[in-house]
Amino acid sequence: MTVKAGTLLAYAKKNMMVIALVVVVILFAVGTSGRILYAQNINNLISQNGYVFVLASGMLLCILTGGNIDLAVGSVVCFTGAVGTVMMAKNLPSGVAVLVMLLIGLAIGMFQGFWIAWISVPPFIATLAGMYAFRGLSNVVLNGYAVGINNVSFLNIFGGGADCYIPDFIGKGGFNVTCMLVGVIGMALYVILSVRSWAVRKKKGIGSTNVTADVVRLVIVSALILWIAYKLSNYKGIPSVLVWIALVLLVYGYITRNTAIGRYFYAVGGNEKATRLSGVNTKLVYFIAYANMGFLAALAGILTVARASSAQPTYGQGYEMDAIAACFIGGASAYGGVGKITGVIIGATLMGIINQGMSIMGISANYQRAVKGVVLLVAVLFDVLSKKEKA
Repeated sequence: MTVKAGTLLAYAKKNMMVIALVVVVILFAVGTSGRILYAQNINNLISQNGYVFVLASGMLLCILTGGNIDLAVGSVVCFTGAVGTVMMAKNLPSGVAVLVMLLIGLAIGMFQGFWIAWISVPPFIATLAGMYAFRGLSNVVLNGYAVGINNVSFLNIFGGGADCYIPDFIGKGGFNVTCMLVGVIGMALYVILSVRSWAVRKKKGIGSTNVTADVVRLVIVSALILWIAYKLSNYKGIPSVLVWIALVLLVYGYITRNTAIGRYFYAVGGNEKATRLSGVNTKLVYFIAYANMGFLAALAGILTVARASSAQPTYGQGYEMDAIAACFIGGASAYGGVGKITGVIIGATLMGIINQGMSIMGISANYQRAVKGVVLLVAVLFDVLSKKEKA
């Protein structure tokens, strides 16, 4: 009994934020009389928080290098979105505008990465300077006014307008068969990859000893994928922003788990000096982390202006805090070297549910910020206490 109790406790600690997410969903489902689980609200949850998933994927890489953060991402979102919107307002092709936005974001990330990696300016200071500078430049580009977007193809591709959904190629209205089929395929791929991963780890002698827990997790996640697909199928199908979110999460999940550079991020955060002595160019690792962050901030800027069908000087405010919070709530360590893309998904989803649930219940935005602050503090406190236990 003691062994089982110890195993359950260890499993609960390992999956603390998953359990918290389930509890929060249940609480808001009760508090909103089930409205938060409506198909339209699930669609809104995805669309409204697309930028969090994208930014948090890049922020995770910065945090992995030693608990470092990028405070400039909200301003970069606003600046890149402003530049692209003004270009489209002058009837330039949307493809050109998107390319310019991504290149500007990458250039900004490289600029900040240069100061951080090779001049050794603390990331907090370098990105704080960027936060002020690019917020000001956003106002310059927009002349302090909002600029609308009328390019329908841009809006549909990046998640704005009434038709920003993947068409139903199979069904004929009503229930979206294509969306449901994609959900089934996604669930099947998840099962296959999970079983394959489990088999490889077991063969190498590093597999989980708790088979029951692995099976339970597999069943729960598979059921969740099908449930979300079913809900979206009953609304308008797959929102285009979900495609971009999935693409980013899959790419960065692969990078952090299966590539050399991904392992370098963890190594630098774990012990930078040892990593450098082993022959890894740690300065280049820092540079890549912040260059990548600038690129993803530009993508988030594209998604933001597309959803709003406009650009305004105030867009992106607080985005950096949402991304940072999503990473820490999802299990990233404040000391660096620990964190996963799956944790980013959990953290971003938890924040989105808190925002939406409290909004549906008519609770003030000020209380929403207070609750998110408490959740973030608890998540970081849990990380700190875990470190002390291991010491």
